[in-house]
Amino acid sequence: MIPNHQFAILLPLAVGIIAVECTIFVHVIALATTVNLFRYEKRLGRLGADALNDLAIITLVISVAFVAHLAEIGLWAVLLVLCGEFQDFGTAYYHSAVNYTTLGYGDILLSPAWRLLGPLEATNGVLMFGVSAAVVFAAIQRLVLARFQDLRN
Repeated sequence: MIPNHQFAILLPLAVGIIAVECTIFVHVIALATTVNLFRYEKRLGRLGADALNDLAIITLVISVAFVAHLAEIGLWAVLLVLCGEFQDFGTAYYHSAVNYTTLGYGDILLSPAWRLLGPLEATNGVLMFGVSAAVVFAAIQRLVLARFQDLRN
């Protein structure tokens, strides 16, 4: 028979995986928003048209990613409140932000029953920041190629 403490890992793991899937969904919406922004700007002939417009596009792309991250931190915070780890959303959001960004102050800790959520959230944050960095890079690359014909080959 398997000791009880091994079963205790399954619930936070399952809950954490559901949270990760929700953050992936949020990031897919952000990515779709970015792609649609680019399609719209291309239809209007503004991709690479001038530096100010390109700056505005990149600012929007980064802003969409930033809002997605804030929403994802919020999803984790709601989960922490629902699990009974925090009574107020503000503290849960702070704790979630520290974990999601892998800052890891350690000033507020989860109970042993839910502590596995911390590394899951940190892993999730690292992966989502990687996706955001890739989207920003792709956007910049697309703008450079649209603006400078000699770089297309």
